[in-house]
Amino acid sequence: MEMINSIGRRKSSTARIYVTNGSGQIIINGKELKEYFPMPMTQATVLEPLKTTGVEGQYDIKINVSGGGFKGQAEAIRMGISRSLVKISEDNKKPLKEKKYLTRDAREVERKKFGKPKARKSFQFSKR
Repeated sequence: MEMINSIGRRKSSTARIYVTNGSGQIIINGKELKEYFPMPMTQATVLEPLKTTGVEGQYDIKINVSGGGFKGQAEAIRMGISRSLVKISEDNKKPLKEKKYLTRDAREVERKKFGKPKARKSFQFSKR
């Protein structure tokens, strides 16, 4: 197997994923997974597609991710890894699709409108 690449997006984050055969090493922006995402919750989010398909430790994954916060980045990476696993084997599609890892979550932050303190919040109304 040569290098397989895919893209994952979530909120304003974009993750480019490169998967090759290897020993299960995950490098994100030049750092190890545990160094880039110190919180166990976000580490679990990144590893979910590998656990679902049962291929932990079989592939080396190199990731370039930009934009957004840690949660959006982790979910973008999860989507990209899922897409790569489907490219590797079509058998992986059903379990990943059931858990909705292949679906793009298109929810974005709504922009702030002028004359309001936030996107929808209004200033307090006073009748008198």
